[in-house]
Amino acid sequence: MSVYQHPYKDVDFVIRHLLEFDAFCKENNLADVDTDFANVILSEADKFAAKYLVEQNQQGDLHPAKLVDGKVVETPGFGDSYNAFVEQGWPSLSASESFGGQGLPNLFSVAANEIWQSANLAFALCPLLGQGAISALEKHGSETLKAQYLEKMISGQWTGTMNLTEAAAGTDLAAIKTRAVQKDGQYKIFGQKIFITWGDHQMADNIIHLVLARLPDAPAGVKGISLFIVPKFLLDEAGNPAAENDLRCISLEHKLGIHGSPTCVMSYGDNEGAIGYLVGEEHCGLRYMFSMMNHARQGVGVQGLGITERAFQGALEYASQRVQGSDKAGNDIRIIAFGDVRRMLLMMKSGAEAMRALCYVAGFEYDKKSVAADEDKAAVDATIAFLTPIVKGWCTELAQELVSLAMQVYGGAGYIEEAGVAQHVRDARILPIYEGTTGIQALDLTIRKTLLDNGAQATLFIEQIQQCVDDLNMLEGAGDLQSALSSALDDGRAALAWLAENPKQADSVAAHNLQLWGYLLGGWLMAKSSIAAQQQLDKGEGDSEYLKAKLVTCQFYTEHLLVRTKASIASIKAGSEAIMSLSEEQFFSHVN
Repeated sequence: MSVYQHPYKDVDFVIRHLLEFDAFCKENNLADVDTDFANVILSEADKFAAKYLVEQNQQGDLHPAKLVDGKVVETPGFGDSYNAFVEQGWPSLSASESFGGQGLPNLFSVAANEIWQSANLAFALCPLLGQGAISALEKHGSETLKAQYLEKMISGQWTGTMNLTEAAAGTDLAAIKTRAVQKDGQYKIFGQKIFITWGDHQMADNIIHLVLARLPDAPAGVKGISLFIVPKFLLDEAGNPAAENDLRCISLEHKLGIHGSPTCVMSYGDNEGAIGYLVGEEHCGLRYMFSMMNHARQGVGVQGLGITERAFQGALEYASQRVQGSDKAGNDIRIIAFGDVRRMLLMMKSGAEAMRALCYVAGFEYDKKSVAADEDKAAVDATIAFLTPIVKGWCTELAQELVSLAMQVYGGAGYIEEAGVAQHVRDARILPIYEGTTGIQALDLTIRKTLLDNGAQATLFIEQIQQCVDDLNMLEGAGDLQSALSSALDDGRAALAWLAENPKQADSVAAHNLQLWGYLLGGWLMAKSSIAAQQQLDKGEGDSEYLKAKLVTCQFYTEHLLVRTKASIASIKAGSEAIMSLSEEQFFSHVN
């Protein structure tokens, strides 16, 4: 099985030097919170992963959840691990202190989630969904609902899910048929939802489902969707789980990967109707659900990072041990000495470092928002909104390539399940699909986050990247890096200008636009990392071997990944002519 060790040096570097977290804490009077404290927290998160999650990753793959007598029974051992997760207080890490949370920065949660997602993607999905449900309820729920549910959800005693998708609706949420009917002073929910991650299990005392449904008098389309809390167990007068609600898992999906994570078809109201509680106002459910979805989308980006790091470490261990041939002196040659193997390892290493920088920068924006003045919060929200589809779309797409490269390093051995990397390839494949496919993220970035604001947020990032180009221009020996980033930035400007002139073709080129921005932002952050690493070396501070390696990974990213903006802009400028020219019949012309 592939190994996993927490990449603490790179995490420390990103938090300490790229984000300048300590300066942020001092400026905002965050007592007793700094990078050193973050490292203590993450060390404990790593200990938890090593003790409970790493070995259980294969267990989840080999012994998936089962539906037994109408109840989902999770992978053996997962329940004990989840109990330990709750007892150690991990679900409450960054949650509001008002409801029993620890109130620590969101950045800590992002970094801890990288550890848990690397260790066991299927297990870590359960608390990840709970964090999103907490976010939606805290923002939009009534004081009564918050008092009833948040404390137990934040503690992890109760888990959370979101129920959007239906068999006949898919991504088109306007077509959902789940109904909410007011009867006897209560809302009754009737309908079925599919693809519900951790929709049922026996690890927690209650499961709080956030369900989208349509009221009888609802307007047509997405404007007529409402959001309801539908608990697995209804609460008694003391607020404890009591009678079973009218809901159940009717089947489990048989999936390519993440076998340890039960993906449920949930049925509501087979009898008298599942009792639900309206979140916020009627007909505003989709807007509320986006609070949860956006949290989850950044979380899925972190999953892409985590599975890439795990697969890379396994490939690195294999390459450093696998002997293939010998030199003239009779010394064994390990495959890590081969140029192409080194290329693949550096693709994974530099790609993971760029993803980590982007995921942490995006997660850190939530902490900036928490201390921002009221008049500045909208600007931070706009930054988060712009970064989220890139984190979700680019990180998960790049993960497909890099995890596949990990298998390639193993050669034929990697295609055999016992090596462990095959599970990573299968587990990773869901990431560009759920919580909104890459196409949806690309449309969100290109239309909603770029064209509809006349490129304002994109322009702000262009200005920041230009400042980095200027900084590189003042740094001795950084000419190649400066030239490459400047050229990629020109591609970003060209894409923005082309979209402004050709908005009707946006849907055809959106995927290329998302990829361009992913590689560009990754290149920007790797360039900033190179500057910070060189400054540390010049001062004689830090781990010199790590810092020298960072300079190499930044160079490699620039030469092998940042240059992909050239292909992206070429495809964008090609527009939609070829894409839209083929008739439906012509797609079948080779077989008809």
